[in-house]
Amino acid sequence: MAGHSHWANISRKKSIIDAKRGKLWSKLAKAIIIAAKGGGDPAMNLKLRYAVDAAKAVSMPKDNIERAIKAGTGESKGGGFEEALYEGYGPSGVAVLCEILTDNRNRTAGEVRKIFELNGGKLGETGCVAWMFDRKGLFIISADKLDEDALMEVALDAGADDVKRSGNSFEVTCDPSTYQSLCEVFEKKGIKAESSEVTRLPKNTVDLDVDSGRQMLRLMELLDDHDDVQGVAANFNIPDEAMAALGQ
Repeated sequence: MAGHSHWANISRKKSIIDAKRGKLWSKLAKAIIIAAKGGGDPAMNLKLRYAVDAAKAVSMPKDNIERAIKAGTGESKGGGFEEALYEGYGPSGVAVLCEILTDNRNRTAGEVRKIFELNGGKLGETGCVAWMFDRKGLFIISADKLDEDALMEVALDAGADDVKRSGNSFEVTCDPSTYQSLCEVFEKKGIKAESSEVTRLPKNTVDLDVDSGRQMLRLMELLDDHDDVQGVAANFNIPDEAMAALGQ
């Protein structure tokens, strides 16, 4: 999970900037629209509940959330998005997955392909790397004011798969089906996550040197910046020495 951790730490800082300029809200609105196609009640539609919770976590206005739900259920215009999963390779053969929401697949595919090609990668065929990842719920929790044994007891009792320390944080993973119940348990116990999401975690990782690491982080940043890319996962690991050299 180390590669995911490196990018997650950088991405969290970046998301603060994106939220301020409204870019993150735009992406979250698309996610709500897609989720609401399965029903407009978050209590009955788990996917919509995840999307709404993510929007609330970055202070997206209630009116924006409600408009997105109405667009998804067909009560208003603007719901013409579809989901896609783009798979490819980054520097040194790193596996990369991009979760896409788009109203024009041909345009998005061309733009994403160009980002890969200009940054030492290549867009691949469907199924080429998806098998290298597991879909999991992931919570990043600061270790500053929390005992590992106490967290482990609460998390495992609530259905988590694992609790691991990574630097100054704990990483709690779970099956997507138990993600919401774990959210509720953590809230009741006063355990605040720095970030929480249902994401794709790599089964193994590829170690990168400084040059490949720099190129890989640039690729991740550009993909994440694309308006139609909802999330990016990759199976890279940048050793501590290389990360220090990169100044991250």
